[in-house]
Amino acid sequence: MSDIARLELNGLGFDHGAHLLVKRALSDIPVGGSLDVFGSHAELPVHLRAWCRSQGHGVEMLPDGRGLGPTARVVRGSAESGRWKDAEPTGAPDRALAGAVVDKPKAQWGLAARGARVEAGGPAFNFPLSDKDVVWADEAAALYAQAAAAQWDPATAIDWSAPITHPPEIEDAVVQVMTFLVENETAALIVPASFLAKIHPHFREVLQLLAIQAADEARHIECFTRRALLLRQNLGLSTAGGQESLKTLLEEPDFALAFFLLSVLGEGSFLSLLWFLHANAPDPVTREVCRLAAQDEARHVAFGLAHLRRHLGLDPGLRGRLAVAVERRHDALRNTDGLNEEVFDALVLLAAGSWEPADIASGYARVVALQKDMDRGRRQRLEKLGFPDDEAEALSALHTRNFM
Repeated sequence: MSDIARLELNGLGFDHGAHLLVKRALSDIPVGGSLDVFGSHAELPVHLRAWCRSQGHGVEMLPDGRGLGPTARVVRGSAESGRWKDAEPTGAPDRALAGAVVDKPKAQWGLAARGARVEAGGPAFNFPLSDKDVVWADEAAALYAQAAAAQWDPATAIDWSAPITHPPEIEDAVVQVMTFLVENETAALIVPASFLAKIHPHFREVLQLLAIQAADEARHIECFTRRALLLRQNLGLSTAGGQESLKTLLEEPDFALAFFLLSVLGEGSFLSLLWFLHANAPDPVTREVCRLAAQDEARHVAFGLAHLRRHLGLDPGLRGRLAVAVERRHDALRNTDGLNEEVFDALVLLAAGSWEPADIASGYARVVALQKDMDRGRRQRLEKLGFPDDEAEALSALHTRNFM
């Protein structure tokens, strides 16, 4: 009997974790091998029989020859091996490994962590975006790491008590612009959030990046709202045309097209706006809010470009679909007012800094220069995606006058 493994449980019962020791001892024994279990717990025979039956192991109660209480011999069954016989790996956790991120993860992999082994027979999950070519970007992990490291707390990153000494009409302009930023950032939050539940968790880096992107926008909404209400009790005007423009973003069902319209064109243009506001802010609070938001938005644009460059490399026909999406959105908004007149005027006044005619003329020129800068940035990003100069110029000109 010397070839039979032995396990001493002493007074430990299954009601206090004895099964862990039995399971551990059996893991070192081949199927068909035996394990003698000794223990003094009064219920050991009953509990051990029940546990072995549930796990597919054989068990025989033996005479107690050592005075240690009931003794049983457990024969390791094949149930555990059979349970995992058809289990399959879900790639590898380290994306740098070959085959780590598969092209089309299975619906049955569900919520399993990438790199885990999934037991056969589990439920199938419905993740419509389960194609690597559609959602993946090699830069997603690095951008997520940057975003996680760059998170900032509105309560401490901004000195909300900094002096605001400009005239009331300048403050009214700030409030109107902040109101405009809030509704646009709300759209920029909803779009990535709406896709999160549709992406297969196998592409966890993309999920993480979109989740933190939504968190960025939530923080921007908080800050823009807080700045608007520092000296006022109400926000500014939201126009029907602005709402129509943003509605087209929320209604775009295609992942690539949605992030092209939102990140590459919309948020890219917003980057120019935020840096314009940073340069022309009448107070330190507004200046810092816009600076911090712009740093976040730059990552959002970077993901959009990275994702689309990879997608276009695999599907050159996507470029035509992107162009059609711009044209379709332009046609849908053809009869809307475009940019809120109050926002345009507020930008002019902020850039002017006063009501002096010469200052107003200077402020107006700066806003016109802002619009040209937005156009130039859009064309550059379109060219990075492979659009010829003339087509990039034409598509940029069709972008919504509402900026986003």
